[in-house]
Amino acid sequence: MTKRLSNPGSNALYQVELWGLKLVVALFRALPLDPASAMMGWLWKKIAPLTHRHKRALGHLEMALPELEPADREEILRGMWDNLGRVAVETFHIPELLNQPERFELVLDEGSQAVFDTHAPCLFVSLHCGNWELSVLPAVLNRFPMAGVYQALKNPGADQLLRDMRGDLYPGGLFSKGPETARKLMALAKNKSAYIAIMADLKEKRGLDITFFGQKATATPVPATLARSGNLPIIVGRVSRLEGVRFRVEGRLLPVLQTADRKADIQAATQAYHDIFEQWIREDPKQWMWIHRKWA
Repeated sequence: MTKRLSNPGSNALYQVELWGLKLVVALFRALPLDPASAMMGWLWKKIAPLTHRHKRALGHLEMALPELEPADREEILRGMWDNLGRVAVETFHIPELLNQPERFELVLDEGSQAVFDTHAPCLFVSLHCGNWELSVLPAVLNRFPMAGVYQALKNPGADQLLRDMRGDLYPGGLFSKGPETARKLMALAKNKSAYIAIMADLKEKRGLDITFFGQKATATPVPATLARSGNLPIIVGRVSRLEGVRFRVEGRLLPVLQTADRKADIQAATQAYHDIFEQWIREDPKQWMWIHRKWA
């Protein structure tokens, strides 16, 4: 049988994309962090509202927060685009950020602090809020061998470049979503050797039905399943941008039920951390990424 060759046109396009990304990275790494972040935030705030994603985000805001006036929704999305532009550039400066603890304010509840003090295996569950890349900062400072789960890019070169940028945040490795990763994470959880971070606010087509902002939505059951199977605590975290390139990083311990009804326990935990997500988003809606197609 003749082996099917990859599309040479796609390979060429990937190379162009990769070199374009490298050029942008080099440009913004050459600039000091604060003005680079401000510049990209300003650009996104001006350009992104002209795209179709702005209209989608407005629809999500109207559904989730119908009490707001149209002008208030536009103001929230201007803040959202500014934040997303800043996050894009700040990703290029992660090693620099980690060496500047004065930029961070850590707020941990008693249960989360106890987990860190004892270095107990745990799961980090977070949402795309503020600079979510930094949600594992408490684990990094406590030298946890944190592993992360992410959605791989189609362009392998660009994917590797962005993985390398996040390497200091995930000394335990970054794993792309897939069946093999799921099996590996389950083994870690059952062996109680898991330090795993998962962004859990995205839509999951084959996920669990939950309620989010009073609307039907779907969610990944993976964090709750891992926690339930390994009897591991979940730390629900968020990152809030305070001003410029300064952040508050919060952690809240979420107990996971261990009853005779495994499915009910997983459902309850998944709904519980989405209830926390909703509370946090309502407190400062411009910090969340409203372009997500979260709702069914």
